Amino acid sequence: MTDTRLTQAQGSGPAALVSSLIALAERVPASVYALAMRAAIASVFFLSGRTKVEGFLTLKSSTFYLFEHEYALPVISSSLAAHLATYAEHLFPALLVIGLASRFSAAALLTMTLVIQIFVYPGAWSTHLLWASILLYLIARGPGALSLDHAIARRM
Repeated sequence: MTDTRLTQAQGSGPAALVSSLIALAERVPASVYALAMRAAIASVFFLSGRTKVEGFLTLKSSTFYLFEHEYALPVISSSLAAHLATYAEHLFPALLVIGLASRFSAAALLTMTLVIQIFVYPGAWSTHLLWASILLYLIARGPGALSLDHAIARRM
């Protein structure tokens, strides 16, 4: 049976409902999904960054404590790591939301995710795998048509 006859044969049953929902989801442009992914992953990192500062970008003393004692990285000083991570958690999510330097921003956040996974919270692999999958999609497919990257590429 062809797909059309199968749908007609089953009328308004569960298979027809599933087919209708799939058809509806396929009508949504990929750029809408990419925008949703950009906003979702950006919010995770940006909100984390906001917990580390007071005011605009003044690092809290508790941030330095966290990077010295809980987030201790083996290669970089805790003070430098605190500054770099906090600024990265503000800059790259903002770039992702507007869709500017999206692949680079996603790669930077993926690198941060890998560092967190390997050195800070190795037991949180399921959360980091979710973040990584979104970031890998954005690196591979780009930010979509609803982005400054796309607008710039169209003009060039």
